Amino acid sequence: MTGSGSRAQRRRVVVTGVGVVSSIGTGADAYARGLREGRSGARPIEAFDTTGFAHATGCEVVGFDPELWLRRVPVAEAGRATQFAIASARMALDDAGIGEDGLRDRRGLVSVGTTDGGSDDGERLAASFVHDGPAAADPAAARRVPASRLATGVARDLGLADVEVSTIATACAAGNYAIGGGVDAIRTGEADYALCGGADALCRMTFTGFYRLGAVDPDRCRPFDVDRHGIHTGEGGAVLLLEPLDDALARGARIYAEVLGYGLNCDAHHQVAPHGESVARCMALALDDAGISPGDVDLISAHGTGTKANDVTECGAIHSVFGADGDVPPTVSVKSMLGHTMGAASALGAVACALGIDGGFIPPTINHTETDPECAVDCVPNTAVDAELGVVANNALAFGGNNAVLVLGRPA
Repeated sequence: MTGSGSRAQRRRVVVTGVGVVSSIGTGADAYARGLREGRSGARPIEAFDTTGFAHATGCEVVGFDPELWLRRVPVAEAGRATQFAIASARMALDDAGIGEDGLRDRRGLVSVGTTDGGSDDGERLAASFVHDGPAAADPAAARRVPASRLATGVARDLGLADVEVSTIATACAAGNYAIGGGVDAIRTGEADYALCGGADALCRMTFTGFYRLGAVDPDRCRPFDVDRHGIHTGEGGAVLLLEPLDDALARGARIYAEVLGYGLNCDAHHQVAPHGESVARCMALALDDAGISPGDVDLISAHGTGTKANDVTECGAIHSVFGADGDVPPTVSVKSMLGHTMGAASALGAVACALGIDGGFIPPTINHTETDPECAVDCVPNTAVDAELGVVANNALAFGGNNAVLVLGRPA
């Protein structure tokens, strides 16, 4: 699947604001500094009891105060992922120089991707039920569990009424899926703006699942490295404000990047393992929707989890689309810094791409010693480099074969 409408008829879509809550920095400027510095968000997990795990390192957001961001939704009614989503959306509007009143007379879309929704609250509810019985369950926590709270929370806190609201649950590709939906709504004229991205909070359930798969690195996340051993689970949120190019130009907006195209597919090949041919097909769909060839791409922001199978499969798909080693553009993984933030991952990747285009830099893949020959990509090891980026592809691969690729470009 590619974006809707013929290229000649559809409106051009640009990114005019970004908001970020992450383990390496909150806000566009802090996040960009973290990316440039190759900062690691890894630390011992404190979000839940890690007793019994041989190792429990993750990329947890610290110092986040929801009281600074939530205006209409009481903090007690918003789970941690919802708080991240609302804060990121408010930052995106502030970054774009648009007050919430400026959106009231415009049709909009709010779409937030997630893997876990309010599962952190859900697992605490289950624990209290098991240990202390149903009377101990917290009704407020139960109301925070539904994933739909993420998108409705954004709309409610910003006081937006004329909006379509959706929460996308395509696991670790959900952020790109949400952004793609926003692109279509603006291209076709169904919406005049879109607030799109992803959010997730650390939870014991997800960490345990990856831990039991043997997919959590006990030391550090090192995508594409010959000695990689897996992911670090992480958390955070990222929201992009999308607008029609003409509207952005009319109000003199700062434009980070243009969304040139995207591609989606779902192969349902395996519950957890990516399928190389399907990943390659998704990249090809995105390039076709953008109207560009592989040779036009200056950077790939890979899914790059740091697991043995994922990195080899994704790199194989990249080589099948882009050709021999010398034809493959630099291919980085910001998960080496952020960990795997689940439904927020590709949204955080998309913001990194937009910041790289606007700021003229390529973020590094940190913790790197020696590239696995089966990956054979230039992962920009350990140190960011200055670069004029014209076109960047942002990959997202998810359990169940859900793939999504977003293509961003320097606005012409």
